[in-house]
Amino acid sequence: MAKVKSAAAKLSITPLHDRVIVQPAAAEEKTAGGIIIPDTAKEKPQRGIVLAAGPGKKDEPVMVKAGDQVLYGKYAGTEITIEGKDYLIMRESDILAIV
Repeated sequence: MAKVKSAAAKLSITPLHDRVIVQPAAAEEKTAGGIIIPDTAKEKPQRGIVLAAGPGKKDEPVMVKAGDQVLYGKYAGTEITIEGKDYLIMRESDILAIV
């Protein structure tokens, strides 16, 4: 958790309305059987940690908060790079579940 809070504190961007900034989990390096997956065959992760969340829309507060581990759709969000690190910014409605 301390790692997440320090990463969120360093972000120079604040999401607006119902937007959320997510740090995607690392892609799997090996299969369950131990086979190493090449970079071209790795799938985009669908899990990540919320770093920041906007205040929500009028009459609809945001349900997720910084530090929550979430599942999101395969093509959800927009990829952004801040200080050399990749993040996703997406609507809260793109988030499928809190794990």
